[in-house]
Amino acid sequence: MYPQARFSVQQLTRVALLLALTLAVQYMRLPTPVTGPLVNLMLILSTALAGTAGGVGIGLLTPWAALMLGIVPIVLAPAIPFIMAGNALYCFCYGALAEKIKGGSLIGIIIGAALKFAIIAGAARYLLALPSPAAEALLLPQLINALIGGAAALPLAHSLRRIVS
Repeated sequence: MYPQARFSVQQLTRVALLLALTLAVQYMRLPTPVTGPLVNLMLILSTALAGTAGGVGIGLLTPWAALMLGIVPIVLAPAIPFIMAGNALYCFCYGALAEKIKGGSLIGIIIGAALKFAIIAGAARYLLALPSPAAEALLLPQLINALIGGAAALPLAHSLRRIVS
């Protein structure tokens, strides 16, 4: 007898589709104040629709894929592991708190955004030697983008969960 799979084919398909949509948003190369919130919206939607593990997986893959596809400037390559960790923590906080407590979705976004900001901005400020414009992009805009994207994702996630369930 084979062990029970953690993900069904439907779940893996959903993760793949959400990853493709998130990469498509990045690939449109819209201005950063548009792309940042949209990517964060997709991270929260992915977590809501594909589960915490699916959202975390997408949060880990998108920064690396964006670098490989030339969407993220090469000067930000040293920051990619920190962006990956920030995205994963953002998705994890949202997913874990949305499941555990009433009103946890909003609390998860706020805590996740703050932790994402702390990881990425802390690395940009204290660990990485990045040129000033690149470092600035990894500071306050990260917090703002995560909060805007997360807030915009909440009503969408609520509606879409009913449709796909």
